[in-house]
Amino acid sequence: MSDLPPLSQATLAISAGRTNSGNSLAPALWASSTWESNGLDDAHHRATSVRHGDFYSRYANPTVQQFEHAIAELEGAEAALAFGSGMGAIAATVLALCSTGSHIVAQRQLYAGTLAFLQGPCQRFGIDVTFVDVATPGAFSDAVIPGKTMLVIAESPSNPRLELADLDELGSIRGPFTLVDSTFSTPLGQQPLAYGVDLSLHSATKGIAGHNDATLGVIAGEQELLDEIWAYAVLHGSTPSPFDALNALRGVRTLAVRTRQQNESARSLAVMLADHPACVGVHYPGLSEHPQHALASRQLLQYGTVLSFEVPDRTAAGSFLDAVAVARCATSLGGPETLVCHPATSTHASLTPDEQVATGISDGLIRVSVGLEETIDLLNDFEQALAKASAG
Repeated sequence: MSDLPPLSQATLAISAGRTNSGNSLAPALWASSTWESNGLDDAHHRATSVRHGDFYSRYANPTVQQFEHAIAELEGAEAALAFGSGMGAIAATVLALCSTGSHIVAQRQLYAGTLAFLQGPCQRFGIDVTFVDVATPGAFSDAVIPGKTMLVIAESPSNPRLELADLDELGSIRGPFTLVDSTFSTPLGQQPLAYGVDLSLHSATKGIAGHNDATLGVIAGEQELLDEIWAYAVLHGSTPSPFDALNALRGVRTLAVRTRQQNESARSLAVMLADHPACVGVHYPGLSEHPQHALASRQLLQYGTVLSFEVPDRTAAGSFLDAVAVARCATSLGGPETLVCHPATSTHASLTPDEQVATGISDGLIRVSVGLEETIDLLNDFEQALAKASAG
């Protein structure tokens, strides 16, 4: 293997994360919560080691570590650290790096759960948060307070309007740690660490696991930084399940072929919707008319499997969701089924009306996670559903 040129991402997805399984092609499932020690000295060594895989599964687990190794390789990172969910990854990372008196810079256009955490627990703990517009050049760096800002948080592409953060700008920020929630892209869609960003975060529940049967979060970055976050995460208790890690590692094996098909279908849908008289707007960075298309072409390896579009009002949105027959009405993303949802009443329902307006979420906005159905079937389904929404 040493004489070969660097492996492609698609090949890495097949070869990565194969420790702790011997010669088995399938990952081994280590379901144990606890391992026996060989006496006092060995027990002490295991208890005081960083991320020892044969001690106690809240600290580390061999199956989970295989998943972490795979993500680290795909991200080009020294290490990765898994959590029980994407929000577990966000919460543990923020609280590991910040304390009372700290300052965070974050974009407004965030998943509602992340917003709720930054506006609720963080404020209650005395952590100040400044929100900026992700699409405004220099907004992140301009909001940094030297000596006080501990963390800069971006979500790119953002949920649900697919706005992009400039990764070059984020990577050039000095002082605070920088974090990009890269869930919508997966490691095959963009590489934040290559731009100098400190941490790349995913809700691996979504595209990475890819089958709607695992709940996981994961961050990737430098080993020393992740070890510091792990020391807090052990106390936070957002422990990943080895069963979910096994399913997610299985998802990694097919990540390249899945996202290739989903990207092709997403672009076809976006093109169709952009020309459809029933739509008043389409948000997909792969369209030339997207306001950040040039940035998307520079930093995205794939334009993405998620898009959103707007119909005139909530009534039309409800009619569309009622009418789809191939797509399904559900709030997750990244799985084999095409899912549609109404962010204002589902993923971002916790936001006030003013907050929804500030983040660009209208009553007519519909988010689409494109699945693995034949593209023509999706196009036909959206055509008939839009016709019924317009007639209604």
